[in-house]
Amino acid sequence: MAAANRLAVLLALALASPAAKASADKPLWELGAGVAALSFPAYRGSDQTDHFLLPIPYFTYHGKILKADRHGLRGELFGSDRLDLSVSAALSPPAASDDIVARAGMPDLEATFELGPQLDVTLWRSQNRARFVKLLLPLRAAYTLEGPPTAIGWVFHPKLNLDITDIPGMGGWNLGLLAGPLFGDQRQHAYFYGVAPQYATAERPAYEAEAGYAGMQYLAALSKRFPGFWVGAFVRYDNLAGASFEDSPLVRSQDYFAGGVAVSWIFGESSTRVRADD
Repeated sequence: MAAANRLAVLLALALASPAAKASADKPLWELGAGVAALSFPAYRGSDQTDHFLLPIPYFTYHGKILKADRHGLRGELFGSDRLDLSVSAALSPPAASDDIVARAGMPDLEATFELGPQLDVTLWRSQNRARFVKLLLPLRAAYTLEGPPTAIGWVFHPKLNLDITDIPGMGGWNLGLLAGPLFGDQRQHAYFYGVAPQYATAERPAYEAEAGYAGMQYLAALSKRFPGFWVGAFVRYDNLAGASFEDSPLVRSQDYFAGGVAVSWIFGESSTRVRADD
C-alpha cells in the first residue's frame, strides 16, 4: 500500500473517457498508448522522492454491461444505475533499500500487486449527468510479484469521488476530486513499516507494525480528450498523522505531495457507436 497507488492513479489516467459531454454517442472501444511522468516518495512516509517516466495503455470500452473508462473497469450491478461493481487494482514498483537511507541494510521492497472488488454507490447526480458524487468502496488483497507470489495483507480505501464534466469555460475537460482514509491489516503495515530485530540499529529501533488506520489521501485529476490524443494530470496529497504505524522509524515524513502528467495517442477506434453515460 505504501507505493501501490502510483500505478493505480496511472491506470485511472490511462483509462480516460473521451467524453466532451456527460451523455453522448461514442465508439464502442478505443485503443492507444502514451507516456506518463510521475513524481512520488519511495514509499508512503518516506522523505526521499522517486521520479518515473513510464509507458501507459489507453483503452475505453462502453458495453451494455462491461465498461472501461476513466472510472476504471466495472460492470452494472442488479441493473441499477446507482450501484456499480468495479474491479480495483494497484501496482507498486520495486524499491531497492540501498537507495533509501531509512531502509539501508534492510530487505528490498518487492514489486506488489493488489486486486479486489469495489462497490461504487452514486450518492448524487445532476439531471444532465455531467456531475456526480460517488462513494467508492474498494477492498484489495496484496501480493508480492518477485518469485513465488506472497500474500502481504489487505487494503481498504473508502473514498468520496466528485466528478465534473461540464466545467464552465473549459469545454471538454473532466475534473475528478477524491478524498478518503486508508486502512490496512497487520501484514500489510508490517511489510512496509516493520523493523525486525536483526535490522535494528541505534537510529532505527525494532518496530512491530499494527493493523488499522493508515492516513488520509486527497487527489485532484484533470483530463481532456482531443481529436487523436488525450492529456491528463493529477496532484495527490497524503497525510499520515494518526496512522497506526506513525511512530515507525521508517516514517520520515507525515505528509507530502505527489503528481504526474500523461499524454496518450489514439491509434484506433470501433466504427460502432453507442450511447454512453459517464
